[in-house]
Amino acid sequence: MSDKPAVILTIAGFDPSSGAGVTADIKTIAAHGCYGVACITAMTVQSTTGVRRVEAVDPGLVTETLEELAKDLPVAAVHVGMLGTAKVVKAVAEFLGKRSGKAKLPNVVLDPILKSSSGADLLDASGAKLLIEKLVPLVDVITPNVDEAAALTGRKVSDLEEMRAAAARLHEMGSQAVVITGGHLEKAIDLLTFRSKAGLEEEVFKAERQKSNSTHGTGCAFATAIACHLAMDRGLAEATLLAKTFVTAAIAAGHPLGHGTGPVHHLYRMNEQRRAGGVGS
Repeated sequence: MSDKPAVILTIAGFDPSSGAGVTADIKTIAAHGCYGVACITAMTVQSTTGVRRVEAVDPGLVTETLEELAKDLPVAAVHVGMLGTAKVVKAVAEFLGKRSGKAKLPNVVLDPILKSSSGADLLDASGAKLLIEKLVPLVDVITPNVDEAAALTGRKVSDLEEMRAAAARLHEMGSQAVVITGGHLEKAIDLLTFRSKAGLEEEVFKAERQKSNSTHGTGCAFATAIACHLAMDRGLAEATLLAKTFVTAAIAAGHPLGHGTGPVHHLYRMNEQRRAGGVGS
């Protein structure tokens, strides 16, 4: 086995508070022992209190960045997060679509970010339409939360049965595998559905809700963690379970930073290692 870390490419926006976006993704990737590279799709003005402004990156620059990274590095998995505009969605879809056969980038995980937790639009309506039509069929896994699943499918999603119905609709729209996260529900339930030779299969993951205000960036961390585990040749069900475990621990270890919703602690394992090593080690 190679000693080189798996290279994970994240395609996402920049959050200056580092709770979400590419900097949070890089922290998540590092926490899993992988090497992160990034293509920034949008700049934002935001803090723990919310998003104030979004400025999309030129789609040509996005394309050039992706082509350069893919030409130079052995990308083992891709995380796609905030895209911002229809033009950027188109650029990313064309990049992924052009790479087929042996050149296809493996383990592409799409976190379909439509709005911020504070309610700001992070993808315009035409971009959401294009994401459904062009990007969803190209990825290996899509990881919407219940609100995103509702927006993408036009269905109410407030319990497990409605999650199943939304997942089925996403498969009809071209998704190979779907993880709908229910962290916003009264009971924290995640639903994984995927195609197999036997048909459509599912796994349900349950956990206690975390009583914490450090939840900014949970969706980014979850999707990126799945990409890391897939890059390490773990199966999708195991990758989903391990990602859920990571996010739960990162929330529990979060610090009350800022005046709004604080970030999860992506690098909590470093503190555990220092404590295990003792003083002066």
